Amino acid sequence: MKPTPRVIRFTDADALAQGAASRLLHALIRFQADDRVAQLCLTGGRIALAMYSRLGRLVEGSELDPSRLELWWGDERFVPTDDPDRNAGPALATLAGHFPLDPSRTHPMPAADGVVDAAASAATYAKELGATRFDLCLLGMGPDGHVASIFPGHPAEESSGHLVMGVSDSPLPPTERISLTTRAMNRSGEVWFIVSGEDKADAVARALTGDHSLPAARVHGHRATVWLLDQAAASRLPYFDCSMQGLSR
Repeated sequence: MKPTPRVIRFTDADALAQGAASRLLHALIRFQADDRVAQLCLTGGRIALAMYSRLGRLVEGSELDPSRLELWWGDERFVPTDDPDRNAGPALATLAGHFPLDPSRTHPMPAADGVVDAAASAATYAKELGATRFDLCLLGMGPDGHVASIFPGHPAEESSGHLVMGVSDSPLPPTERISLTTRAMNRSGEVWFIVSGEDKADAVARALTGDHSLPAARVHGHRATVWLLDQAAASRLPYFDCSMQGLSR
């Protein structure tokens, strides 16, 4: 049985980034108990980068061991390595500016630097991923309810029985992408949605009421599914519904 989603609200985007970073730090320390390597799947986007920057500032002096942190990505724009549209570059630059990353435990998705297409590159990433199950999968969400590069109603949405898929003709540029599938994300121990902005409010409400036409509604963790929202993104939720209420700290 999948867990009931928990909603945690923050006053604005800055408070969301700071609060999510603090919670992420403590979660990673928890995952590293008994000398384990924490398996973390990263997401892209403005609010995620703000969270990573704040996480970096919190690591020094904490109990987190960066050498036991393994990083994966939920999706990627299939463009050259140095293209600013890629998710991996800004995330890695932000994190590496604060603490060392182990290259052998850092797994960006393939870039479009050669002749291999997105579908073949997705198969390569699936082999690299193997049987890995994320302790935590971080996700953003678009106003249309898409997560990673799984778009509602898109032909590639659930056409793949694999863990990773290539996406062509994406509704958002760039048109070629690589994405984890719902199957891969749903192997995660915990899934956290980090969502900011009033333009997401309708999709947030629909996803939390179980509208499975939205990809976001079909993704969940085995142990926990958490929605971290600013007030704008949470504006269409019933604030006093205790099953859906959380307080920022």
